[in-house]
Amino acid sequence: MKEVTDREQLHSFLRTHQLETVFNEPLMPHLSLYRFDQGEWICSQGEPSEVLYVLVKGKIKVYTTSAEGKTLILSFKTPLEVIGDIEYIQEIPIINTVEAVSPVHMIGIPYRFLKKYAADYAPLLNFLLDVITRKFYMKSNFLSFNILHPVEVRLASYLLSVTYDESADAGFQGQLSTFSLTDVANWIGTSYRHLNRVITKLSAEGLIERSNGFIVVKDKEGLSALADQNIYE
Repeated sequence: MKEVTDREQLHSFLRTHQLETVFNEPLMPHLSLYRFDQGEWICSQGEPSEVLYVLVKGKIKVYTTSAEGKTLILSFKTPLEVIGDIEYIQEIPIINTVEAVSPVHMIGIPYRFLKKYAADYAPLLNFLLDVITRKFYMKSNFLSFNILHPVEVRLASYLLSVTYDESADAGFQGQLSTFSLTDVANWIGTSYRHLNRVITKLSAEGLIERSNGFIVVKDKEGLSALADQNIYE
């Protein structure tokens, strides 16, 4: 994590995402802009939660880890998204680990200043309410998608989510490590064996390529057509 000290860039993100009215004047000096590199953690499951983060550029993934060390990806997020909202309202430790999929910019506001200057500020409370209810809506869509669509469609959608980010810096191109295929199978609701069969099928169709421990998208347009809609966003 690196703090970006350019206040004009911070205010540019506020204007771009229409956040200037969400944070009141006393809170403004306590807003900070941070940059996270690809693969860097924004926050970790179980740690004390002290900062509300607003994703303004890039893509992140949210996942949980069991006591046995198994991980399950819960979602991918692009701007505009908030991390730490539920923890702030409930005053609980961080629920899930959040990791940068691409280079990421986030606005951070310490909870102590939110409570001091904006605990009853209606625009901020309405903003958080909108964010939290949207998360419930997306969760409902995700469950329906996993039940109603075949594995080919689910895998295509997952690959588009994890390997592309239109909002990130130019030149970003992700790859999916084959070491994470067990997590992918859990995520899209299938068996590891069946997932491998589907990967072989999509490879034969020229949509993806399995090489050197990675799965690389070869035909983004074809994969997008198969996915129909990128529900995992």
